Amino acid sequence: QVQLVESGGGLVQPGGSLRLSCAASGMILSIYTVGWYRQAPGKQRELVATITSGGSTNYADSVKGRFTISRDNAKNTLYLQMNSLKPEDTAVYYCKSPWIRQDYWGQGTQVTVSS
Repeated sequence: QVQLVESGGGLVQPGGSLRLSCAASGMILSIYTVGWYRQAPGKQRELVATITSGGSTNYADSVKGRFTISRDNAKNTLYLQMNSLKPEDTAVYYCKSPWIRQDYWGQGTQVTVSS
């Protein structure tokens, strides 16, 4: 069964950190460009960060210098380290990966940044 399962979300104060994980099954994350997206209430889903099969990374301007995307090929897991979190980072975070001509999304994990 092809599946992506996110974890690691939660409530954090401004300036805090969280690490999101996305565990893949039935697919291999290292073959394609995979990424993290987020959707805030009332807004469209937006790209947060991507990582290519070669390890090159790309970030939205709003998270550059604060977020780091990485991948553990042995564990077939994608990560998003989020530091210096701001209230505007509050959203549901999703991982996405293509596999055999189709895009797969995880169920999402809620990140809330609030004091």
